Amino acid sequence: MYQFSYAEIMEDGVADAKERERQALDRSIVLLVAARDEPSYSRMTVEAVFYTRRVWIRFIEDLRQPDNELATELRADLISIAIWILKECEKIRKRQSENFQGIIDVTTIIRDGLK
Repeated sequence: MYQFSYAEIMEDGVADAKERERQALDRSIVLLVAARDEPSYSRMTVEAVFYTRRVWIRFIEDLRQPDNELATELRADLISIAIWILKECEKIRKRQSENFQGIIDVTTIIRDGLK
């Protein structure tokens, strides 16, 4: 039988959470790339925008929690990035923009930072 220390369990929990965050961002990127490559506003665009919004809204909710262990300044920076992404998604939804690549690039940078 294996016995794990609390620190080991918590370390695994953080690693698992980061992996889930990476997977959510990967999925967002895949959907955004597919929407970007469509000839016009399509069902894929709706799905990509909807999914991306859900991911970033959830990140904001998590970052706002008092028990979030990230540094306050980093949390504020990530919330600012999330707000920008949400605004860009709204512009795409309203057909005022096609800035998929900007969202893809920023999301890729954030995803790659989750190591």
